[in-house]
Amino acid sequence: MGLLSSIKRFYETKYKALLLITLLLIPAALGMLAYSKLATGEYFQKGVSLKGGDTYTIPIGTPVDLEALQNSLSQRLPESDITVRGISELGTLSGIIIEASDVEEAALVAALADEGVVVVAGDYSKESIGSSLGESFFRQTILALIAAFVMMAIVVFITFRNLLPSLYVVLAVISTVLETLAIASMLEIKISTAGIAAFLMLIGYSVDTDILLTSRALQRKEGALMDRIYSAMKTGITMTLTALITTSIAYVFSDSDVIKQIMLILTIGLLFDLVNTWIQNVGILRFYLERKERKSTEAHHG
Repeated sequence: MGLLSSIKRFYETKYKALLLITLLLIPAALGMLAYSKLATGEYFQKGVSLKGGDTYTIPIGTPVDLEALQNSLSQRLPESDITVRGISELGTLSGIIIEASDVEEAALVAALADEGVVVVAGDYSKESIGSSLGESFFRQTILALIAAFVMMAIVVFITFRNLLPSLYVVLAVISTVLETLAIASMLEIKISTAGIAAFLMLIGYSVDTDILLTSRALQRKEGALMDRIYSAMKTGITMTLTALITTSIAYVFSDSDVIKQIMLILTIGLLFDLVNTWIQNVGILRFYLERKERKSTEAHHG
């Protein structure tokens, strides 16, 4: 109990310093994205579904070191952007998926043969997405994200009918998405349309906890402010930890690379949501409500 009391005392008395740290994460995330843009020409790496290219699905009969194969193919075909992923059945590698752009099919098949991967004509499939179609997908997904943010902001404002607390909710959600994207860029995750779907899901998860917090802090009048915040925290952190356990288990045990990407992005995002809801948003709300209460007291006594 002594340790818990010390943590609560630190949390309550040092909230402005903690708030400052969370706000500094925003320019740090922007800096990481800017560095990626300067280094690679893109803010984050895009998969074939967002930039165009070919996807080959190839069955295999012998074990393959996926990382070594990708490195070898990248060295043999330096002008191409290549990603190698595995297909597993009951924990056994049964095939490989190769996403490649700017490479001829014959050159790729020849490079695979040199690496000991037997590719039999007619036994593998190829799906192609043109660069213009990929770019169109990308524009549409960005518009979808923007529309989601706008609609979320409208719903939050209608819910609270108070501009500043509504903006605090939006800031927390933007922070979570931005910081998650920065980490995805740093980890060199090639974001596909599935990854964009994960970010849309993350917006929903994040806004849920922020609305819970803001509702308890603004609309409930019984008890002290920190008691209302702790009440919201108990419910909100339970929700987030439950989701984190689910996404972590799904990431570890899923054989689908699409599901793995979704779960990894959600796991990273939920961790940032804990910080941005229960440190950033709590700190800003406390500062706002305590300042408002002081002004009300001064006006009453004046």
